[in-house]
Amino acid sequence: MKKLVVASLGALAFTLSAFAINGAIAQVPPDPNNPNEAVPDKHTYTPYGEAITLDQAKKAVDAALAESAKRGWQMCISVVGPTGDLIVFEKMDQCQFSSITISQHKARTAARYRRPTVVFERLLGKGDFYSYLTTLDDVIASRGGNPIIVNGKIIGAIGVSGGAGSQDDVISLAGAKVVQ
Repeated sequence: MKKLVVASLGALAFTLSAFAINGAIAQVPPDPNNPNEAVPDKHTYTPYGEAITLDQAKKAVDAALAESAKRGWQMCISVVGPTGDLIVFEKMDQCQFSSITISQHKARTAARYRRPTVVFERLLGKGDFYSYLTTLDDVIASRGGNPIIVNGKIIGAIGVSGGAGSQDDVISLAGAKVVQ
């Protein structure tokens, strides 16, 4: 009986300490230096449109392949629809194998979050107030993923990997540009 009482008291003490800790955490005041504390008056975003067609996706990939070949870069190029689902993928000879999934991830992030992946990269570079970005579902914070926008609406996105981030972005933008 004594052991049962001691165990119960131990559980009660643990529960009370958990409540005390949670209460202390809940009372963290806002940080005036944190730009995320500001509440915008308006929410702006680019709306989604009809999904990119296979012909449009192939046109984007062809333009990206041509730009890559012109520069002598070996890239992996992915085009997705607005949901982030793969439509077309091309891997140039000698492109590193890791770039296969990275290009798809960049395209998916650009489509689902409605912004170029360089936005996430730049925000993370601003410091700790943006470290939460790494906790978002399915985000890659590396340039080279860009939405494909037609008539002011996102119809898909293109992701490129295989070079330095700046190279990936040049090729991605070349592919996105021809569909617009």
